[in-house]
Amino acid sequence: MSRFKVGEMQVDAGTPLLMQGSNSPQLYTALEGMGLRSKVLPNGRRQVVNLVLPGDFVGLQAALMSEMGHSVEATTDMTLCVFNRSEMWNFIRENPKRAYSLTWIAANEESFLGDALATVGQRTALQSLAWAFAKLYQKGEALGLAAGGRMKLPYVQQDLADALGITTVHLNRVLKELRDRQIASWQDKVLNISDWHELTDMAMLESDHLPTRPLM
Repeated sequence: MSRFKVGEMQVDAGTPLLMQGSNSPQLYTALEGMGLRSKVLPNGRRQVVNLVLPGDFVGLQAALMSEMGHSVEATTDMTLCVFNRSEMWNFIRENPKRAYSLTWIAANEESFLGDALATVGQRTALQSLAWAFAKLYQKGEALGLAAGGRMKLPYVQQDLADALGITTVHLNRVLKELRDRQIASWQDKVLNISDWHELTDMAMLESDHLPTRPLM
């Protein structure tokens, strides 16, 4: 990985990392900070596809399919590990175990997107928000970013609403219900989970554990 890596890059919050339809010469691993992936339709409406947390590999789609089907933007200040896309095929040929890791990451993202699609289509707004909070907390805990039911979540309500396919007004209503029922709250960009068992039951979460992610 050290040979494949060409450097590190610091970007400010709000910086576009990859643009929908672009053909980027670089790939990234998020080392610090958070971002989001989103797709914008011709009418201007946005769907947040996923949130980017430390350890996430960014730009694999452009490396294998010539262009990005979505955009990636830094939500906070970020530090990125930079790789040259032109070296991807040499990297895969010379490092079959790492190539398997990339396949694992792609398969895991496909699984997550399937769960997210089921959430948008079949879970209620309350169940969807519970699912999002539970999944984010699980990932944050695995990264050492969450503990004791508390995790910094530096997004705005529009980001979460666009991820779940609901309006910010509806999001506010279900946030209030979770807070009133003393299950979870999200205020001042901090997620607090008071009742994990109730949250995961509400979310219809199939597993309390994340699979071990390979290091990239």
